[in-house]
Amino acid sequence: MKIGVIGTGYVGLVTGTCFAESGNDVICVDTDTGKIERLHKGEIPIFEPGLDEMVRRNVAEERLFFTTQIEEAVAKSLFLFIAVGTPPGEDGAADLQHVLKVARDIGRLMDGYRIIVNKSTVPVGTAARVRQAVSEQLKARGVEFPFDVVSNPEFLKEGDAINDFMKPDRIVVGVEDVRTGELMKELYAPFVRTGKPILVMDVRSSEMTKYAANAMLATKISFINDIANLCEVVGANVDEVRRGIGSDSRIGTSFIFPGAGYGGSCFPKDVQALVRTGAEHGHSLRILEAVEDVNVRQKDVLFAKLAKAMKNELKGKTFAVWGLAFKPNTDDMREAPAITLIESILRQGGAVQAYDPQAVHEAKKVFGDRISYGRKNYDVLPGCDALLIVTEWNEFRRPDFDRIKAALKRPLIIDGRNLYDPAGMKTKGFEYYSIGRPV
Repeated sequence: MKIGVIGTGYVGLVTGTCFAESGNDVICVDTDTGKIERLHKGEIPIFEPGLDEMVRRNVAEERLFFTTQIEEAVAKSLFLFIAVGTPPGEDGAADLQHVLKVARDIGRLMDGYRIIVNKSTVPVGTAARVRQAVSEQLKARGVEFPFDVVSNPEFLKEGDAINDFMKPDRIVVGVEDVRTGELMKELYAPFVRTGKPILVMDVRSSEMTKYAANAMLATKISFINDIANLCEVVGANVDEVRRGIGSDSRIGTSFIFPGAGYGGSCFPKDVQALVRTGAEHGHSLRILEAVEDVNVRQKDVLFAKLAKAMKNELKGKTFAVWGLAFKPNTDDMREAPAITLIESILRQGGAVQAYDPQAVHEAKKVFGDRISYGRKNYDVLPGCDALLIVTEWNEFRRPDFDRIKAALKRPLIIDGRNLYDPAGMKTKGFEYYSIGRPV
C-alpha cells in the first residue's frame, strides 16, 4: 500500500519504518531539513534499538523515502498518517497547532480520496477538528473530494517500540465508516497474524482509549511510589509488598516497581491533558490529579535522601549521577527525574558528574556546561561524595562495587531504582539508601 507519514519524530519514524518493513511504500515527511538530510545518510536522530538497521535496509530496498515536501506524500499516498508533536500548553491541554496545520496542508493538496489517520496523541474531538480543517481547505479551493478521518493511537514503549509495532498487544482503530475500518484492518493484517485483536470502534472512543491506557499505567506507578514511601515510614519492605500484591491476577506485576517517578513524552503530558479535558467538561478527575501530584513529589525523593545523608551540607560537594534518560534503552530526557535531582543539587551549591549510555547529548541541551559528563560509568566516580542511580540501565545492575568504593570519597549510594540488595550493600561497606526498603 502507499503510505505517507507526516512527522519523523519518535512515533512517525517508527511507524513509517515498520510499515515499510512489511512491504509497503512509505514516504516520511518532516519540515526539519537537517533531520531529513541525516536520514538520507542513514543517520537516525533518535536512539531506539534496532531502528537504524531497519531504516537503512528499507531505504536501500526503495520502500522507505524521506522528504521535506508534503506535496509528494499527499500526491502518492492513500493513507496519510499525522504523527507530529502535540506538546502540552501552559494549562496542560494538548497543543494541536501542528496537527491542524498538517490537516490544512492535506486539504490544500489532495486530488482524490484519502484516508487521514491521526497517529499523534490527541484529545477527544480532534478527528472532528481535522475533518473541519480539511473541509475548509477543499471549500476554499472550490473542489469536493471524499476523505475519511481515522483515529489510530500508538502504544509504543520507548526502547521496545519496534517489537511493540511489529507484534502489538492490540491495534485500536476509530472510524466513522465500516468500509474505512476494513481498509485499516487490511493495512494492519501483517502485524496480527498471531491472532491479536484489531479493535475497531467509534472515533471518540479510540481517542479516549489512548489517554485512558496511559493514565492507568501512570496511576500504577504513582500508587506503588506512594506505598513505597509509606513503607519507609512504618518499617515495611516494598519488595515484599510488591510480591504480595503483584501475585493477584487482578493487579499483576507490571508497572509496580517503585522509583524516582515517571517521565518521558507520554505519561506526564497525557495525564495532564486528560485532567484538562475533564475540567473543560466540568468533570474533575480527582484520582488523576492525585497521580500527577504524587509523581511531582516523587521526583524530589532522591534529593531529600541525599540532603538527609549529607546533613544538608551539599555546597562544595561533588556527586556522581548514573542515568539521565527517563528510562533505559532511550535517549529521551523529557520530564526525566534526573533533571529534578540535578537542578536541586546545583541550587544547593553542589557539583554533578553524570553518565548515561545514550542521553548525554540530550543532557547537554538541558544543562550545558553546568555539569560534567563521563564517557563511561566509572569515569564520573573519582572524588565524589556519593553516587546516585536514577535510571536502571542494565550495565548498572552488576557493577564492580570494590571499584566504586575505591573511587568515591564516601561510600554512599542512593539508589532510585532499587537495583541492589540492602543487606548485601551493608556487608560490602556502603551506606545505602533505596526506595521503600529498610536501611
